[in-house]
Amino acid sequence: MLDGVSLPFSRLRLLRCAALLLLGFCQAGCDREAGEGKTGVDYDPGRDYFSFANTDQYESRHLALDLTVDFERRVLHGHVIHQMACLDPTARRIVLDSRGLWVERVQLAPPNAKARELDFEVGASDPVRGEPLRIDLPDDYDCGGEFLLKIEYRTGAEASAIMWLPPELTAGGQHPFMFTQSQSIHARSWVPLQDTPSVRTTYEATIRTPAHLLAVMSADNDPGAPRTGEYRFLMPQPIPSYLLALAVGHLYFEPFGEDTGVYAEPEVLPAAAWEFADTQVMLDAAEAIYGPYQWGRYDLLILPPSFPFGGMENPRLSFITPSLLAGDRSLVSVIAHELAHSWSGNLVSNRTWRDIWLNEGTTSYLEARLMEVLYGKNRADEERVLAYQSLLEDLVRVPREMQPLAPVFRDGDPDVGQEGMEYAKGQMLLEHLEAVFGRETFDAFMAAYFHHFAFQAVSSEEFLEYADAQLLQAWPSRYARGQLKEWLYQPGVPAERTVPRSANLNAAAAEALAWASGERAVDKLSVTQWSPQATVYFIKALPDSLTADQLSELDAALEFSSSRNAEVARAWFIEVARRRFEPAYGEMRGHLGLYGRTRLVKPVYEALVQNGRDGELAREIFEQVRGNYHPLTVAAIQPVLHGQGEP
Repeated sequence: MLDGVSLPFSRLRLLRCAALLLLGFCQAGCDREAGEGKTGVDYDPGRDYFSFANTDQYESRHLALDLTVDFERRVLHGHVIHQMACLDPTARRIVLDSRGLWVERVQLAPPNAKARELDFEVGASDPVRGEPLRIDLPDDYDCGGEFLLKIEYRTGAEASAIMWLPPELTAGGQHPFMFTQSQSIHARSWVPLQDTPSVRTTYEATIRTPAHLLAVMSADNDPGAPRTGEYRFLMPQPIPSYLLALAVGHLYFEPFGEDTGVYAEPEVLPAAAWEFADTQVMLDAAEAIYGPYQWGRYDLLILPPSFPFGGMENPRLSFITPSLLAGDRSLVSVIAHELAHSWSGNLVSNRTWRDIWLNEGTTSYLEARLMEVLYGKNRADEERVLAYQSLLEDLVRVPREMQPLAPVFRDGDPDVGQEGMEYAKGQMLLEHLEAVFGRETFDAFMAAYFHHFAFQAVSSEEFLEYADAQLLQAWPSRYARGQLKEWLYQPGVPAERTVPRSANLNAAAAEALAWASGERAVDKLSVTQWSPQATVYFIKALPDSLTADQLSELDAALEFSSSRNAEVARAWFIEVARRRFEPAYGEMRGHLGLYGRTRLVKPVYEALVQNGRDGELAREIFEQVRGNYHPLTVAAIQPVLHGQGEP
């Protein structure tokens, strides 16, 4: 998945970041964890605190879904059959995760025997984890080995994973659309299952839809599948539950290459096919560095604007926001990120949500490497610097106890977690290790890591042990185990780190100051020669002292308020809201209504609230457009508007 949330940038904020970062170094001894993942409190770093499932006693190995997509009632209904392994024959109760499901029937389905009805109960609801589904096995049943468990159910009207879109919120405006978003712990709202990344299952599915619509899943989609209203899927590789995904809509397909292509509504398909045409080249480049792609096809699905993230790495079929359709291929780093997840996250995944950096930090590192291969080191370095800048901002707002890459994480919400800082901090760790050991050596280490842990869920401690044995001890005296532990178990960022640099971004920031001081006319700025990343950096570097007239001059000349590039528009409208540049408020409203991607809208609401005068306006706009937003985006914005976000 790609999207961390970052706040507006200024020199004052950067100085504050640097000061707190230094303070973090000074206090590191006080905050050091007691041992590797041991904290002196009753905390088990290998336990998933966000799942009810008793995975030590029963483990699901395969899922067989049979679901009907009911657009009129906005529910999925049918059944799931679990192929369960009994790990503890003395245990008589199976506990699964659920959220808002209506469970109608549970049956034990032994091979070559009559199905038996089972007693079950849905436990009390927890605001984060949902409800445990407790299923009792008969006292006389020998559960040794594997058995089948069939659950008939339907989803609730407020299923947190499912977005039901009326035709008017789609590109074509004629057909409804639905999609799921299972990460972090939302798969349990559309399938009763063991909703923890520590368990990986294969799955098959039969999905029934209106005949004129197409269903696609995180499985072996057939680009030439006829529209019959009944679609069958198979995922032969084991995946964690958060990668279970389904979408249904008026979709068509366009190939990029032999193994890649894109699904989208026909109104969007030509633009998407052009924008992401380099996907096959990315796939080939990734295989050359990190080993074979082990998932068959790699396709993209372009969702309606309400999709809350930049992308979601559902295996074989990444879900992608249409906000990347900038018309100049400037935002394709998100595609590189989701593709890279095919190794870091999908092939080797996090054991618990505490270990999410092993997915997102590693993937951010691979993303930068792919961007360098495809678009050159200068472009990749620009994005590395922006990621580092985001990390400095994160260190101001993320609580210190959540700043280690492997924090103590048993309370709160996995959707919030480290608030995205695991992306940039994890990337910085791996880039530092690359600098210490050399690219050739580090590439070999990463390829071996993916091969060794393929189709497994890994903890931070397992990564530490593997890196110590295969890298630190293999090249002694270059980097110590204690130095690596500092990244994993301490807040802040170690003083010994490799800081990215970009001459292009430095030049853009210098031009911002030169224009603001009157040394350079607006028509002499080098904007036409910049990448969108440099344009974003230029906007963030504008001094706080600018007048409304200066902002009007800049906007008239460079047309930031009407930018087609969503990242440029995001950076600009944060500044519009922060500075109360009211001439652009109309376009800002349009931006907030156009996009449902959390990254693009939440910081603008934050800036409106934080400017001290527009909190009520922010709430008014939100109420007008919240119907365009995914439940996850709504949940992210509401605390900001009601005084529970960052002050």
